[in-house]
Amino acid sequence: MSNFTAKRTGILRRLARKFRREERGAILVEMTLITPLMIALSAGVFEFGTVIHRKLLIEAGLRDAGRFMARCTTGFAAVNCTTTAQNIAKYGTPTAGTLRVADWDTDEPVVISTYDTANTVDPGTGLQDYRGTGATVRTIRVTTSYAYGATSLLSYIGVGPITITASHEERFVGY
Repeated sequence: MSNFTAKRTGILRRLARKFRREERGAILVEMTLITPLMIALSAGVFEFGTVIHRKLLIEAGLRDAGRFMARCTTGFAAVNCTTTAQNIAKYGTPTAGTLRVADWDTDEPVVISTYDTANTVDPGTGLQDYRGTGATVRTIRVTTSYAYGATSLLSYIGVGPITITASHEERFVGY
């Protein structure tokens, strides 16, 4: 081995030893690898929080509408119970106004239906299953669906809109 080659090899070995002991650039490399993951994780947490918040707002609207319908009777000529309950669900007021959820479209209607259940008498106690005097119990069901994801993070990663469906039931009591 020539003197020139030995010098070069010695220089390379010293540089390699120095490079192995140097830690100044390690933090930069670690942050470069971790930062995109942390940003994506944080954005996902915020997105999930937004979905849950909107679901809770929709459920609160359906609960309010169900309570109204459970007590509304057609004896008041000026009140259309179904339309008023639908407005309460979507807007939080008996008349149209600002939506509870900003992008809850009109093509995602609030559906109000009723069904009757037999109010059977327990043979052992002689009591009816539900408090009341009738042979049937009328139940109000309020349902809707909501497509979330028009401008969300999910659309950027190729996930289609999430459809939130919710319902609430109340026993009809009237006034």
